[in-house]
Amino acid sequence: MGRLKTDRTYDIVLFGATGFVGVLTAEYLAEHAPEGLRWAVAGRNTEKLERLCERLPGGTAPGVLQADVSDPESLRELAGHTRVLATTVGPYLEYGEELVAACADAGTDYLDLSGEAEFVDLMYVRHDARARETGARLVHSCGFDSVPHDLGAFFTVRQLPEGVPLAVDGFVRSQAMFSGGTFASALGQMTRGPQMLAAARERGRHEPRLLGRRAEAPLGAPRFAKEVGAWALPLPTIDAQVVRRSARALQRYGPDFRYRHYAAVETLPYALGGVAAVSSLFAAAQVPPARRWLSGRIRPGDGPSPQRRAKSWFSVRFVGEGGGRRVYTEVAGGDPGYDETAKMFAESALSLALDDLPCTSGQVTTVEAMGDALIDRLRASGITFRTAALR
Repeated sequence: MGRLKTDRTYDIVLFGATGFVGVLTAEYLAEHAPEGLRWAVAGRNTEKLERLCERLPGGTAPGVLQADVSDPESLRELAGHTRVLATTVGPYLEYGEELVAACADAGTDYLDLSGEAEFVDLMYVRHDARARETGARLVHSCGFDSVPHDLGAFFTVRQLPEGVPLAVDGFVRSQAMFSGGTFASALGQMTRGPQMLAAARERGRHEPRLLGRRAEAPLGAPRFAKEVGAWALPLPTIDAQVVRRSARALQRYGPDFRYRHYAAVETLPYALGGVAAVSSLFAAAQVPPARRWLSGRIRPGDGPSPQRRAKSWFSVRFVGEGGGRRVYTEVAGGDPGYDETAKMFAESALSLALDDLPCTSGQVTTVEAMGDALIDRLRASGITFRTAALR
């Protein structure tokens, strides 16, 4: 079992349960939570929450709690009611910090879906020390950002020799729509380059230095990657930094570890088109009227139909090298932005609440906090972790 907090009413509270991904997460918990799990949904509108509970599958309805991101006292009360608090309410840079602070103070484990590097860095600087004092685990990026990449790199490293320099490259393929929340966060980050850089530097001043080891995640160059038969475009997302933090934390990654993160594109025209599209989006995001127009195309909480999601998929292939060996691995699943994100998020919450895990606290990655236990859960739920070849 996870660490006991016997004075808490609930094992898990899902905050923001009436949003698109929140509903999918609630449905997943209702179908897969073990008997006896005490859980609740929370948000600012109790009527919506009660309607959600009425249509959830399963025989036991969750509890309903009222809390609002604009009311810090309600968030502190919410954090005090549960052992694990999972929040879908973003963009997190705008709405997230008060809940992180409440969980750090209460010793409550915290989970989110943030892919916002600036937010994660600021939360480390402001709340990691307090969370270490109280025993809270603050685990960001528990959806497609960055579970398959963090766990996949760890899974790959485990196939390679110990105690030697290791290099891993991850190549992401996907056929899916972005979630509205992810799109909103991405637009916001495109306008905050200086602030993101300042937050990263401030984090660097607070992080302890590695002694006798190195873990890096440089931005690779565009290239044709023969090892996966595709054009590789560097992805400047939070995923590579999450992998790097796991490598800094765990000796198993070896004395000198390097990770690079790419989008894999089959043909050169598609690769060039992708670069042009991202460049145009970045340019448009700098102009307020254009940014507002883009924000209205996919709103947070919006999402595709079940039929569209059923046709979506993702694959992350990893190539790992070290000690004279090369290993090919893959993490793969269905719709990444919605169905699989809800699954990863719910299973992360269940793992923190129920599994026998390493003793960690403060801001930690999914690998640090849950590692093999979460891999086992995701495999059992239908997400593939496999070794393709070993040389």
